Amino acid sequence: MRIATTTLQRPLSRRLMPLAYALIAMIGLILALTWGTLQVQITLAGFLNGESLWSKAQKQSVIDLEAYATGGHAADLASFKQHYAVLESDRWARDAVASGNFDRGKVAQAFGRGSVIPGAIPGMIFILQHFPSAPHISAALQAWYSTDDSIAELGDIAGELQDARAGGRLSDAEIGRQRGRIHALSQYIEPRTNVFSLEIAHGAAWVGRILFGSVLGVACIAMLMWLSMARRILAGVRGTEERYRLLFDSAADAIVMIDETSGRIVDANRTASVWTGREVQGLIGDRFVHLFMQSLSRQEAGRAATNTLLGANGGTRPVETQTSLVNWGDQPVRQAIIRDISERLAMEQERRVAAEALASIAEGVIIADADRRVISTNAAHVELTGFTIHALQGKRLDETRRLPDGRPLPQSIWNDVAAGHNWLGEVQSGRSDGTSYPEQLSISAIRNAGNQVVYYVAVFTDIHEAKTNQRRLEHLARHDPLTGLVNRAEFERYCTEALAVAERERLAVAVLFIDLDAFKIVNDSYSHAIGDRLLIKVGERIRRQLSEGDVAGRIGGDEFTVLIPRLILREDARAIVSRLLAALSEPLLVDDYEIVLSASIGVSGYPLDGDNAATLIANADAAMYAAKTEERNAFRFYTPMMHADTRQRMQLATELRQALARNEFQLVFQPSVELRTGRIVAVEALLRWQHPERGEVFPAEFIPVAEGLGLIRRIDEWVMQATCAQIQAWDLAGVPPIRVAVNISARWFGHPAFVEEVSRTLQSRQLPAQRLLLEITESAMLQLGDDTERTMRTLHTLGIAVAIDDFGTGYSSMAYLKLPAVAYLKIDRSFITGLPGDTNDAAITAAMLAMSRSLGLIPIAEGIETEAQHDFLVRAGCIEGQGYLYSYPLRPEEVQHLLCPSQPQAAPRLKLVPPNRG
Repeated sequence: MRIATTTLQRPLSRRLMPLAYALIAMIGLILALTWGTLQVQITLAGFLNGESLWSKAQKQSVIDLEAYATGGHAADLASFKQHYAVLESDRWARDAVASGNFDRGKVAQAFGRGSVIPGAIPGMIFILQHFPSAPHISAALQAWYSTDDSIAELGDIAGELQDARAGGRLSDAEIGRQRGRIHALSQYIEPRTNVFSLEIAHGAAWVGRILFGSVLGVACIAMLMWLSMARRILAGVRGTEERYRLLFDSAADAIVMIDETSGRIVDANRTASVWTGREVQGLIGDRFVHLFMQSLSRQEAGRAATNTLLGANGGTRPVETQTSLVNWGDQPVRQAIIRDISERLAMEQERRVAAEALASIAEGVIIADADRRVISTNAAHVELTGFTIHALQGKRLDETRRLPDGRPLPQSIWNDVAAGHNWLGEVQSGRSDGTSYPEQLSISAIRNAGNQVVYYVAVFTDIHEAKTNQRRLEHLARHDPLTGLVNRAEFERYCTEALAVAERERLAVAVLFIDLDAFKIVNDSYSHAIGDRLLIKVGERIRRQLSEGDVAGRIGGDEFTVLIPRLILREDARAIVSRLLAALSEPLLVDDYEIVLSASIGVSGYPLDGDNAATLIANADAAMYAAKTEERNAFRFYTPMMHADTRQRMQLATELRQALARNEFQLVFQPSVELRTGRIVAVEALLRWQHPERGEVFPAEFIPVAEGLGLIRRIDEWVMQATCAQIQAWDLAGVPPIRVAVNISARWFGHPAFVEEVSRTLQSRQLPAQRLLLEITESAMLQLGDDTERTMRTLHTLGIAVAIDDFGTGYSSMAYLKLPAVAYLKIDRSFITGLPGDTNDAAITAAMLAMSRSLGLIPIAEGIETEAQHDFLVRAGCIEGQGYLYSYPLRPEEVQHLLCPSQPQAAPRLKLVPPNRG
């Protein structure tokens, strides 16, 4: 402080003395630089002077030598030698300096002989010695060096001319030759002399610019240094006042100095100006009380008071003011410090909002001290647990909580939280009424500056409903939503567990695969809603037949599975399978409908049929398929042959897809004869599959597979196209026109585009509709429902007749016989086989023939193989018939030969059993 006081009290002249010294030093530096610049310019002037004399000497020596060669005057020779000596003297001085080891006096004398300015010779020597590579100097010296040999050759020419004239041997030819040499040397020397002169001039200009810039730069730097020094000194003079003003204006709070007597403002800092939106000069002279919204009458000196500061544009600012009385020189003033408390009020507001939010959130919150004793809770805590803060006062927050297994919360939880982690987990929490509930609990810690735990914060939620929903979702994930039985994945899990027990205890396990027979007919005949309710009742019946430990599942559609663990042998499942068949065959009442079903069941067992769940289910499925194929409403135990049949069906399905692409199908035609006359009136197109390896495959083997794969429509379309193409081929061959029957599947018959495709095929082949007869079974018509009548009417309009095939073997509906397009009734071979001996077959056949006559339908008997059958049908009034008695199915060319005997036959393969009846 003493040093500072002394500095402030020094005389102004002493404080400004460094400025004077600095100014003198700066002037001296500028003068020194100017003198140095003058010396350099003198040196360059010497260079230029020497260059001019050297260039003049070169040119004059050439002129004198050429004049001597022409006229032979001694004066010309003497003048040449004088100028040549100047050139040699300059060259010697230059080379001596370049060698680095020279006599400065001799070099100066040599340059002096060239009439160089004496004052410039030291500078020239300095430049040649130290700066031969400087810009322009190096180029000038290079041009100078390049003329040395040429100048020496001029000296040689002068000697040769002098010797030749002295001996009288100088001829005109020699003079011309020497003049040519002189002229050539002059042409070589002159441009290099010009380069030397130009580079020396450029060098002088470049050095001049460098020197000027250097002097200017040094002068500017010196001036800036002097100005900086002056600014620092003047700043030091004003330092005390500026420091005070700086502290005054940089204060974060507004400071106002008020005259104690008048109450008017005598000074204010920048913060006060910013907050009020008024310049400092505008504040000075105004009354202090005008700055606030509230009165200051109750404010006491030395004590803080809150108020509202009026700001710019009508704004306000909450502030806290504190005043104190001080002396400002001889004048008593009151210093008022105004502090902005907006942030503090905002933080208080945030704390209030946080407290209200904490009290209103749905999750329960507990705040405990470092000993885990409860000090605060929110309203949700009371609502969830029933404990008020007074009931928990002094208790630890973990006293009413346990792990789900009943153990207390372990110390490791608190250690983890104290280490900086958050703990989240499920606990069992108690209520004030003694009940408990599952709770999702999160515990975290609040630490002080020393990283010590001062509070624990626990946030919890009642998860009873969430756990209930989770269990429900888990149940749905493992069970069939319709029947409540386990789904496939859960059934396999039960199987795996049962197999593990069976392996350990050397027991057997049985897996049942149940498939309802004709369930699709129920869906199609009633509705899918009825079908779903039927499946629910089937699931209930299956469950009722099972014992404790047995598991029932639904794995899709109308397919159910049953697991029977802890058996001694696989065959021990026979009793429960029989009970299931009996229970499932009993009528089921669904809404107002009584539905009678049956089921096919396949059984596989561990360890005989497989050692894992997937294998046992697959093998039981294969056994079920065998039961459904062979009998229905029956069960079968799995045998390896069943799986072989399944693999064969899969192989057949693959090959069937390829057969369409490879055109492996072909048609044969079985004649239909008029029974009274034996005349062939029609043929029936029959499909055959010519397999490349297995030979001919009959429809009974591959048609069911095609129906299951959805290929039957494509096959039907192919048959229709091939049949119409064959009819057209027979017509072109002159075969008498006959009716051709084509079997149609229910899937294609019920397709919306069926009639249009048939009509288009007939038109494309230019065939009349009467040439085609469509055959469809009565069971297939039953599946079509209401669309059958519409299709039949359309076919009748087009003139296409329909025959009801396999009549009497399915679910007969007499209503279909009245449809317009139905013109033929085919009696199934099962009724013809027993004729005439079987009275039942005879009665049924006679009834069907009588019914067909009454309805105006033409009856066709199938499967006629004996003369007795033929005679009975003729007597009973049957119109047409087909069977092996008349002909086996024939190839197209055999049919053609049969109808046109006069045409030659390629090979005699036609066989009639018995021979043709005429």
